[in-house]
Amino acid sequence: MTVAEFRDRLADDPVILLPLGSHEEQGPHAPMGDYLLAEEIALRAAKASGAIAAPCLPFGYAEFFRGYPGGMQLRAATFRAVIEDMVTSFLDHDITRLLIVNGHSTNAALIDEALRGLRRRTGVAVASIDLWRSIPDSLWTQIHGPAAAQARGHGGDPVTSVSMYLRPAEMRPDLMRAAVPAQAMGLPAIGVTGVRFEGLPLNLPLDGHELHPDGMMGGDPALASAEAGRLIVEHLTGHCARLVAHLRQHDPRQLNVGAAS
Repeated sequence: MTVAEFRDRLADDPVILLPLGSHEEQGPHAPMGDYLLAEEIALRAAKASGAIAAPCLPFGYAEFFRGYPGGMQLRAATFRAVIEDMVTSFLDHDITRLLIVNGHSTNAALIDEALRGLRRRTGVAVASIDLWRSIPDSLWTQIHGPAAAQARGHGGDPVTSVSMYLRPAEMRPDLMRAAVPAQAMGLPAIGVTGVRFEGLPLNLPLDGHELHPDGMMGGDPALASAEAGRLIVEHLTGHCARLVAHLRQHDPRQLNVGAAS
C-alpha cells in the first residue's frame, strides 16, 4: 500500500495482523524460516476477513538454534524491543485493533512480556495467537489418526506438511528422516528445554545441535503431506479470520474482565 491507501483504510477501523516467526532450521528437508508460513497464513486471513497484514518480522528468539548454520536469531532483549517498536508504530496513530500472528512458538513468552508492558503504559491490550498451538486435537486425529504423536515435532508436522502445501518447490523429500531420541547427562531429553529425571522434567539450557545434529528434534516427516498442510492452513486461516471478526466487536482498552454473565 501507499501511505495514502493505508490512511483511507483507517476509516474502517481495521484490524492489523502482525505476522512474525523465526529464520531457523526445520530439519534437512524443509526451507529455513517458519516466518514464511506465518506470513502467508496472515495474508490469507487478512483477505478472508478484511483485515490488513503488516510486513512480516522474519527473525525471532531461537537461542538454542545458534549452532546450526544459516539461521538468524535475535537476543531476547532485542526481540522484545522490536515487538514494542512494531506495535507502538500503530498505537502512535491510535490504531489499536492489533493481532500478532506468531509462527514460532518460542517467541510466545517474550511477546507476552512485551505486550504486558505496553498495556501498562498505553492501556491497550494487544492480542497474539500462536499458530502451531492453535491446531485442535480433532484436526490432528483427522489428519494422522493414531500416528499423530509420531508425526508431530520440530522437523515433522505441522511445519513439514504446511511447507509441502505452500512451498513445495523448496522441499527436499530426499533428505527426509525421522527424529531419533537424544539424551543429556544420561537422561532422556525433552526437546531443548531439558531432560526427565525419575520421569519428571528437569530444566537444562540445551542447544539443538548438541542433541540432534541433523535438526530433527521430533516427528517423522515421512508422515507429512501436502493435503495435511492444506487442511492445517485452511483451519488456521479460518480461525484467524473469525478472530478478526471478534476483535472488531471489542475495544482493546475496555476488556470487561470479570465473571461471565
